[in-house]
Amino acid sequence: MSDIIRRIQPASKDIGFIVRRLLPVMGTRSIGPFVFLDHMGPAHFAAEGTAGDVRQHPHIGLATVTYLRQGAMMHRDSLGTVQRITPGDINLMVAGSGITHSERVPADIRQQGIAVEGLQMWLALPLADEACSPAFHHYPAASLPAWQLPGGDLQLLIGHHAGRQSPVRTFSDTLYLSWQLQAGARFELPQAAERGLYLFDGSVRVGDESMQAGELVVLGDGVSEIVSEQGACGVVFGGTMLDAPRFMEWNFVASQRERLQQAREDWAAGRFAMVPGETDFIPQP
Repeated sequence: MSDIIRRIQPASKDIGFIVRRLLPVMGTRSIGPFVFLDHMGPAHFAAEGTAGDVRQHPHIGLATVTYLRQGAMMHRDSLGTVQRITPGDINLMVAGSGITHSERVPADIRQQGIAVEGLQMWLALPLADEACSPAFHHYPAASLPAWQLPGGDLQLLIGHHAGRQSPVRTFSDTLYLSWQLQAGARFELPQAAERGLYLFDGSVRVGDESMQAGELVVLGDGVSEIVSEQGACGVVFGGTMLDAPRFMEWNFVASQRERLQQAREDWAAGRFAMVPGETDFIPQP
């Protein structure tokens, strides 16, 4: 078996700023419980106004995972949560039966011309939890395990590795780890039933193959380590495979297509709870 099962190149989209979408793609709908991956930015925003703000919109059947490399974002949701997200934090929003949220660029980030960059990922909730009550959890960077190895730095975002355990809530076996390596450094990869490797910067050797910045690769079972070729930074993620096929439409994930249609009708009819104090929203396409 090849060290790299598949290479995925990003598809750029403009949602008020550039995002590079890597999951889902035809032939790879998920990696472990992860069913969605956008690399946001880096982007700078106008000092005044709302350009780049993501207006309130709904979700069902999933948990969003937001992780920033630089800048900041302000999360608000229909539970009444108001939370600033900063680099290294993990922001976990459990949509379950339904939640509405917005993601906006803070005024100080705009006015100081600070770039915003990060990953937005979705976890499909297991069948037993896909209609659970919505919830919100925030984990500051300082609460997540971080350590050094020769020529590298690691931060365990979700799951367990090297005798360490992240405090982030999980619904199934889930792995998410960020890493940074100097040129020539090696990193022993965590094991999981399914694994993906995404590279922000630099290049690495994966077995006998080379991986470049901006690529997402699906790893073979036999890959145990990567070697940085010129200094590199990225994430490895995955976990147990989904317990049943999932359908995705707009911002909704469900095991039954009928639930997607119901969610669309509920949003159109105003049956979702809204973010307190916000009136603008994203209409369904």
